[in-house]
Amino acid sequence: MAGMLYLVPTPIGNLSDISIRCRETLEQADFIAAEDTRVSLKLLNHLGIKKSLVSYFEHNKAQKGEQIVARILAGETCALVSDAGSPAISDPGEDLVKQCAEAGITVCAIPGPCAAITALSISGQATGRFCFEGFLSTAKRSRREHLEQLKSEQRTMIFYEAPHKLLNTLEDMAATFGADRPISLCRELTKLHEEVLRTTLGGAIALYASQPPKGEFVLVVAGAEPQAEEAASPTDAANRVAQLMAEGLSRKDAIKQTAQELKLPKNVVYDAALEIE
Repeated sequence: MAGMLYLVPTPIGNLSDISIRCRETLEQADFIAAEDTRVSLKLLNHLGIKKSLVSYFEHNKAQKGEQIVARILAGETCALVSDAGSPAISDPGEDLVKQCAEAGITVCAIPGPCAAITALSISGQATGRFCFEGFLSTAKRSRREHLEQLKSEQRTMIFYEAPHKLLNTLEDMAATFGADRPISLCRELTKLHEEVLRTTLGGAIALYASQPPKGEFVLVVAGAEPQAEEAASPTDAANRVAQLMAEGLSRKDAIKQTAQELKLPKNVVYDAALEIE
């Protein structure tokens, strides 16, 4: 009988955030696949758990993924963990989940810590609709192209960023979104020096140009304001009436439909049609 793959989220800072279910899953798994075995070993020692660890990260995921899948198919249970937060979210575990799904292996996700959701909830930005963009490219051109695709994105946007890349990222965001775009910079979440800075892209650039950033950041950027629809002109209205009449509608019905489509008063559409005639 095939085993299972469990996705076990780990604390993003405070070790007390590990849940009872996560702990039990780690204890019961036959082996643990870890992004960095040294980081995971510290957590396991804290929990008093001794378990076989397998290294699984970006540069060995193809080979190790096949080995892990083979062990699960042979009946073993694997717990996948990342260095912090939920595995498979902006994480090489995404590929292991795909491999298991293709092999017919059951994948079970245990709820738990996630830096993106934690930051969003305290950001002060709109939370009803949002998109997660993960880490931006270190290459300036690729980073700019990524941001350009989001220029008119109206949902709140969430990014991860390292301190040494933060200022360059903020400058590229300001160049694309505008310096007055609101942003919440969440750093060291759940740790002793947790901080949330709610400002604008321009304000964040001014701050970190004089004060080197420290700690890992989650950037929560406000979405673009909805673009106001351009009002239809009398010429647009007259042309639409003529088109509808050519299709067989009566003048009265054509004016009524045009007014509804272009959101114009019927008398405006009527006058416009008369002027064209």
